[in-house]
Amino acid sequence: VQLQASGGGLVQAGGSLRLSCAASGRTFSSSGMGWFRQAPGKEREIVAAISGSGGITYYADSVKGRFTISRDNVKNTVYLQMNNLKPEDTAIYYCAARRDILYQTVSGGYDYWGQGTQVTVSS
Repeated sequence: VQLQASGGGLVQAGGSLRLSCAASGRTFSSSGMGWFRQAPGKEREIVAAISGSGGITYYADSVKGRFTISRDNVKNTVYLQMNNLKPEDTAIYYCAARRDILYQTVSGGYDYWGQGTQVTVSS
């Protein structure tokens, strides 16, 4: 499975970005997907996750009400819509896929990783 993340960039606080992660090489609808982020000097943390069907989602407390994860199983793409961005959201964002239809909330539960996309939020 290959994952290609895109959509990062520089945005002012209060702004929005939409990240995309295009997947290939596996039946996409049978893969739980997650978005993680890692800031300098910090551990990688879960941001949001979604089941293979898209019917079940998870959000870290820090992004609830601001971020929305979704997927298009026809386009083999998972999205992360990020609104009301804060400087503390600055990190490299990674998408990840599992060999299971359900998601996990820990990085060790994922089998495939994208290359990461930088999100920088200025104050």
